[in-house]
Amino acid sequence: MSELSVKHLLGIKYLNEKDIQLIFETADHFKEVINRSIKKVPSLRDITIANIFFENSTRTKLSFELAEKRLSADVINFSASQSSVKKGETLIDTVNNILSMKVDMVVMRHPNPGAGIFLSKHVNAAIVNAGDGAHEHPTQALLDSYSIREKLGDVAGKNIVIVGDILHSRVALSNIFALKLQGANVKVCGPKTLIPKYIESLGVEVETNLKKALNWCDVANMLRIQNERLDISYFPSTREYTQQYGVNKKLLNSLDKEIVIMHPGPINRGVEITSDVADSKQSIILNQVENGVAIRMAVLYLLASKIK
Repeated sequence: MSELSVKHLLGIKYLNEKDIQLIFETADHFKEVINRSIKKVPSLRDITIANIFFENSTRTKLSFELAEKRLSADVINFSASQSSVKKGETLIDTVNNILSMKVDMVVMRHPNPGAGIFLSKHVNAAIVNAGDGAHEHPTQALLDSYSIREKLGDVAGKNIVIVGDILHSRVALSNIFALKLQGANVKVCGPKTLIPKYIESLGVEVETNLKKALNWCDVANMLRIQNERLDISYFPSTREYTQQYGVNKKLLNSLDKEIVIMHPGPINRGVEITSDVADSKQSIILNQVENGVAIRMAVLYLLASKIK
């Protein structure tokens, strides 16, 4: 049986292409499972997983929980936004308390970049990074690539454009790493103020004209504007952003070809994409949600097999 080259999933930048393919092949198997009438397998029956979310996230948290329950793991949910962390408890205290409950794996979302790496050095459990600040969100990038592979047969050689708030997006960074690793061509598109200066050093081209970017790509991954992370104004108004970087049906229909539309969610309908685009046959947004459970099952299963 092949296994992952890593003991934790801290970021895509620590994976190699074989790891990604192994996760996808394992997810194929679990996707069959979740489409059966009995959706549970006993694979992680003796494993206890703690979900620790220091930031709110309904979708990612639900997706991980569902994946854990489908694998028959024991699950502890810890929502740190309304807990003792508010009383001044440190990350390490919180985790030590949870580990004293004999937890095998920790799925953590944290507002600080590198929190998962810090944790992996101090605790004896497998760590899955469910998003750390504006740094990485590896399972989202994996499910995005997996959804592209499912729709187009392969990721290698495909033209993918990531549109929107690249600067504050952990999804963008993880996606760039994952797509490049699999041999895709990647461009980013958005207002200059929302594109980080170092982006080209990642082997990514910048295109500020949305229509040009869409005509070039096979897949457009539309990111939401992260209002909660915008400490200053990066563009004049939401209306102006939508006029320049929002995708509507008229724009889609005016392209030379049919492209695939993705979105990591939650969607600001009418801002980055209109409802008729989100709900169109070109959109694979609901497939992404379904694939998220299969990918997270695969990651948890593969990491659990490395727990000694």
